[in-house]
Amino acid sequence: MSLSSNIHPALAPFSSSRAGLSLRNRAAVAPMSRVSTAGDGVPTDAMKRYYADFARGGFGLIVTEGTYPDLAHSQAYARQPGLATEAQVNAWRSIVSEVHAAGAKIVVQLMHAGALVQGNRHSAESVAPSAITPKGEKMSEYGGEGPYATPRAMVEADFRTITEAFVRAARRARDAGFDGVEIHAANGYLFDQFLTTYTNARTDEYGGPVENRIRFTAEVLRAIVQAVGPTFVVGVRLSEAKVNDKSYTWPGGVEEARTIFTTVRDAGASYLHIAGEGRAFAFSSHLRDGLTLPQLARQVTGLPVIANGNLHDPSSAARALEDGHADILALGRAALANPDWPTRLAQGRPFEPFDHAILHPAASLENAASWRAAQLKTRQSSDDMLALRA
Repeated sequence: MSLSSNIHPALAPFSSSRAGLSLRNRAAVAPMSRVSTAGDGVPTDAMKRYYADFARGGFGLIVTEGTYPDLAHSQAYARQPGLATEAQVNAWRSIVSEVHAAGAKIVVQLMHAGALVQGNRHSAESVAPSAITPKGEKMSEYGGEGPYATPRAMVEADFRTITEAFVRAARRARDAGFDGVEIHAANGYLFDQFLTTYTNARTDEYGGPVENRIRFTAEVLRAIVQAVGPTFVVGVRLSEAKVNDKSYTWPGGVEEARTIFTTVRDAGASYLHIAGEGRAFAFSSHLRDGLTLPQLARQVTGLPVIANGNLHDPSSAARALEDGHADILALGRAALANPDWPTRLAQGRPFEPFDHAILHPAASLENAASWRAAQLKTRQSSDDMLALRA
């Protein structure tokens, strides 16, 4: 990796002909569900301002929140955006244009909830690899309450239908001007449910050894790449931990991870995005010799790797890049608190700490706006008191 010693490594440009990406820097916005549509899946003007602010704040790449690709079983949250109708496509097209005008690239994350459905206006049932009730309970910040429903086990027709839905959504993304798509195969959602041993009890070619459990992800990836062509970016996000099980690790350790990474590479992935889901990116207790998952992904695939998880501190960010753990760093909560994180880094300005209140009682843009208004009012009151005392 060639990084200039005159600037922070996260601010160095990134270019990969293999990935089809050329970025002004290595700072990316991680996908974060904001449950902020009106319930119709159509992105709003508030969402346009939200994404454009990251671009104007200096981020090189933005990965959108998980977006459902069809009007069947894929929707996870009641106010989640989609990419399944013309109205949704047109609204995303406006957002993409705004982001591009501010100098950033934007990739839409395509997400199928599988069994982790909290609100789907299109279907009352959920589908998954096996009819196994998910662990945990629905997340209140995303409009959920109580236990998850038991899904229906997928049959042969479901595999075809879901693959076709992802292919259509990828084409819509290309038509809307996105720089690429990212398949959400992490955090406990559908593709990750195939990977996870306790949610996949299948005895066919999609169950059992890891080569089978990663098969469906690879099939969908390969179908998308064939449909959109070699110049359109198609990334894959992977993780061990899940929104409903943060302690899970791949039972086969290094060898299982190697199989997963090389399988998606061979299926045509442009890049790999290794998600933390509440863990630091360097969490690697089950890997040999302190090897991290992003580092292993880079070594065995030769693809660009995005790392995510507690990388907001400038020194941690520098080490992750300089020590070869990742090519690009994805920031989540730090980006929420600092939409201009790259600009602050470049100017040596302090960063705002993340406040969990920004996600409570809902992880929506409306709640964030109310929180910021309250913060501004508190600061103004404090300033007024100081002025009076002076």
